[in-house]
Amino acid sequence: METAVGVFGSRENAELAMKELLNKRVPQESLVFLTRSETDARSLGKEIGTYAGGFVGGSVGMAAGTAAVALALVPGIGQVFALGVGATALLGYLGARSGQALGGVVAHDSAAPQPTPETHVPEDAALFVEVLKQGHSLIVVRTEFHDVARAACEVLDRMGLGRPGAAAAPAGTRSDVRHVGGVAVVDLAGAITVGKGNLHLREVVDGLLSKGSQFVVLNMAQVDYLDSSGIGELARSLASVRKSGGHLKLASVSKRVYELLQTTHLHKVFDIQADEAAAIQSFGASAGGAAAKR
Repeated sequence: METAVGVFGSRENAELAMKELLNKRVPQESLVFLTRSETDARSLGKEIGTYAGGFVGGSVGMAAGTAAVALALVPGIGQVFALGVGATALLGYLGARSGQALGGVVAHDSAAPQPTPETHVPEDAALFVEVLKQGHSLIVVRTEFHDVARAACEVLDRMGLGRPGAAAAPAGTRSDVRHVGGVAVVDLAGAITVGKGNLHLREVVDGLLSKGSQFVVLNMAQVDYLDSSGIGELARSLASVRKSGGHLKLASVSKRVYELLQTTHLHKVFDIQADEAAAIQSFGASAGGAAAKR
């Protein structure tokens, strides 16, 4: 599964991006729109539902006249609204109220399970909460098909990141893994982009987790480009390491890449250290303990 992420400051821009994604034949079931604004959710749901109905005959997820709206009461942020077939899965039916409705009206399901102290946003969705807190909305595209992911990246890079599409980006990612004490340091170089760099990064991180690595530093001194899929893969890597009980940090992030993370507000989600030495030191004695066990 490949994930691409676009961040938008206005409903109008998000609407244009959603329409263009549909024009590019990105399947409706791959699209999710997240926002804290009920007004934006209802307006976009009506507009996109009507557009999708006329464009593709109102197929599943965005029937003619409206798009399905999901609602969750997320701890620490409040109401979050989402459009799309995968909306409720992404939100995880969180909170005291959740549901779906047509006609641009949000349903409040009083029978939904009440939240408990153990209730958490699913790992991947949790990484988007900080973006929503800043008052921005997101379009998340999830697909198993490379051509769909590339088409989505072309739109989201240009409209969500304000950057050239994936076709204009440098290609190829290289990596080397070193172990410093109990810390796995991954030296990355090149571009983390759809179909190549994102999948390479996934293989490296999953490989480390399969070998029991809990402390991971991505040394990004030589990474010169991220696209919307690369950003999605970094978020997935962080979620995967956290889910395994570990910790991931970024080090030596270039100015260009940092600006891209700022654009998506994910610079507040990642632990970004000035350099490799600072990242390793920030793990503290826990990394030393892990080294002794190895």
